[in-house]
Amino acid sequence: MRTIILTFITFMLVATPAFAHFGMIIPDANVATQKARSTNITVSFSHPFENVGMTLEKPKQFFAIANGKKIDLLSTLTETKVMNEGAWKTTFRFKRPGVYQFALEPTPYWEPEEDCFIIHYTKTYVAAFGSEEDWDAPAGLPTEIIPLTRPFGLYAGTSFTGQVLKNGKPVPNAEVEYELYNKEGFTAPTEHNVTLVTKTDSNGIFTVTCPKAGWWGFAALTTADYTLTAPSGKEKPVELGAVTWIKFDSFQK
Repeated sequence: MRTIILTFITFMLVATPAFAHFGMIIPDANVATQKARSTNITVSFSHPFENVGMTLEKPKQFFAIANGKKIDLLSTLTETKVMNEGAWKTTFRFKRPGVYQFALEPTPYWEPEEDCFIIHYTKTYVAAFGSEEDWDAPAGLPTEIIPLTRPFGLYAGTSFTGQVLKNGKPVPNAEVEYELYNKEGFTAPTEHNVTLVTKTDSNGIFTVTCPKAGWWGFAALTTADYTLTAPSGKEKPVELGAVTWIKFDSFQK
């Protein structure tokens, strides 16, 4: 009987899915106007559909790119809580028109359950004062998703196409996970509906359709060509995530 119970517990542990991790950069809005020239931004690490947070140590880099210039924002971050875990926040005031990319390089996160480190290079977009210039420009991250669909002004149900790059080159057959930031508390009909999954084609391109309004995160996962030293002193692999957050809107009357 004891053997049967242990076998069942082992089966359940193996069968239980490990929900996806996502670096997150979420502004109040993805469009800035003359009436709303500032936005509050939260930076965190979580399981967004399940609303389960993880502690995010202070990032290595946090910056914006617009009009060909990089704006260092690391010193503007202050501590906050997201999903009851340590996170960061800032307020950014837009002074010029442009498409602003906000980007994050985190401190490597050790995940003992997966026996690896996780580094999610994360970004999002805010279009300021009607500008649409350079919305598909790379941010120069070690791995990132380049939008082939304009990453703002999208309705729920619109398809989104992106290209996954690693060291500036397309990544074929990469797994891309995507989730809704489930602030309304929806329940998934099965565990498979929590994290949706697709793969890139031979040119590193993927297309998905997001059925619900809100913020959606896309994480293209690859393995680094280096290792990091775990708390045990052993060298462990590194999961790299190219993460992009895009807001999908509802029709309004």
